[in-house]
Amino acid sequence: MKMRQGYLWAAFCLWALTFPLLEASSDGLVRIGLKKWRIDYKRIRAAKMARSTKYIGDRLKSMYQGAGDSDGEAVLLRNYMDAQYYGEIGIGTPPQNFTVVFDTGSSNLWVPSTKCHFSIACLFHSKFNSRLSATYVDLGKEGEIHYGSGSISGVFSQDNVQVGSLSIKDQVFIEATREASLVFVLGKFDGILGLGFDEIVVGNATPVWYNMLHQSVIHEDIFSFWLNRDPLATEGGEIVFGGVDRRHFKGQHIYAPITQKGYWQFEMGEFLIGYKSTGFCEAGCAAIVDSGTSLIAGPTAVVTEINHAIGAEGIVSQECKEVVSQYGNMIWDLLISRVQPEKVCTQIGLCNYNGTLVVRPRIKTVVVEEEEGNGTRVGNEVWCTACEMTVIWIQNQLKQRRTKEIIFSYVTELCQSLPSPMGESVVDCGRVPFMPDVTFTIADKHFTLTPKEYILKTGEGITTVCLSGFIALDVPPPRGPLWILGDIFMGVYHTVFDYGNLQVGFAEAI
Repeated sequence: MKMRQGYLWAAFCLWALTFPLLEASSDGLVRIGLKKWRIDYKRIRAAKMARSTKYIGDRLKSMYQGAGDSDGEAVLLRNYMDAQYYGEIGIGTPPQNFTVVFDTGSSNLWVPSTKCHFSIACLFHSKFNSRLSATYVDLGKEGEIHYGSGSISGVFSQDNVQVGSLSIKDQVFIEATREASLVFVLGKFDGILGLGFDEIVVGNATPVWYNMLHQSVIHEDIFSFWLNRDPLATEGGEIVFGGVDRRHFKGQHIYAPITQKGYWQFEMGEFLIGYKSTGFCEAGCAAIVDSGTSLIAGPTAVVTEINHAIGAEGIVSQECKEVVSQYGNMIWDLLISRVQPEKVCTQIGLCNYNGTLVVRPRIKTVVVEEEEGNGTRVGNEVWCTACEMTVIWIQNQLKQRRTKEIIFSYVTELCQSLPSPMGESVVDCGRVPFMPDVTFTIADKHFTLTPKEYILKTGEGITTVCLSGFIALDVPPPRGPLWILGDIFMGVYHTVFDYGNLQVGFAEAI
């Protein structure tokens, strides 16, 4: 069992839990218990990955063994605020345990390394120690992976990997020696296990999924996801390699052929709001099903219609107030100690500084990374922008020699006056029962989400906040318009990734 190393804030102590090795049940499935975490805005900051790196979280509670009717190897997933899911793997001989995102939107495996000395994120997570593995091979090559809200870099290594009771020999992975983003600090996973096609793999490494097939550790070239959306359930979900678990869906899967390898991309038809046509995607749109994306991303024109129909409003004021509450004292102390105002947000990790100017971090999905040359970016600079505004406001008030209490009260009032940019949106929780259903058309069949299914609820009582599950993403032709169907969609529809027949299938989850 491994103990988390290093703490920066006392709140993070709750995350320093241990992880036992996986055990196989009598039916050949491997199940890992999980525990729910209460949703709040601080955790949304860690898990808000609708267009970014896939951050997940929560820790092990107990082992589960059951008698499901499954044809493959199952690994139970842990659920973090109904937003993202992760499971556990082992690397090395004997296995060193890590929590990873099983991500259909990328193709590499990486975990932090004990050689990671200068990234704060490495302090919070399990790290691979090559000296403790009898089967480790140093490949002597460096690599870097760019995700939505940050990047990791490190060295390519080779070792055995344990996924459930499956043992994959000589798997190439990256030992991350640098994790360049604050979100990796906040993220509660250790690494990422990519399940995309090898067309998008970095460094010519063979993906774990491909090695499962090549080494014949599974008998059928499919894998499937069940994501539990029950907020009161202990079991967060399940991924089955080499089959499906028939307990978790009803009826037959509807399949759509893969139209472009790399991501699990297919053709989607018309999109309906309240069973009425939006006129969008009548001629077809590209869609990607992505287990590492929390929300549903779609074209601005349609998401605007959705948010108008459900009465959604931007949450920038909440984000601004969150900056004040979480980082206000640090901003105050840095300004009092005469740190240059333009460097304050960099020092607390909310912006990047290149020596002459502030460079705001851009959060973009891997899907659109290669479009950067054409200027296509999916940006979310709210936290950096909110920090910069807070610094300016506090600095101006300091010049007027006002007290800290008065300044913070004033800054909070300013936050409430901010306009709402395009991005995550809040809705009136009392209106949820009266909001319209939304419907996706896939393979000429309708897949409907009810308001309870596409709204994320946080908090309880008077502190309850409801978030729209839709976020805007614009990708121009020929690649777009593009939809990304993330965990909100996959939670409603059990999803099969059929590598052998190059198709994805959806059936109603139970």
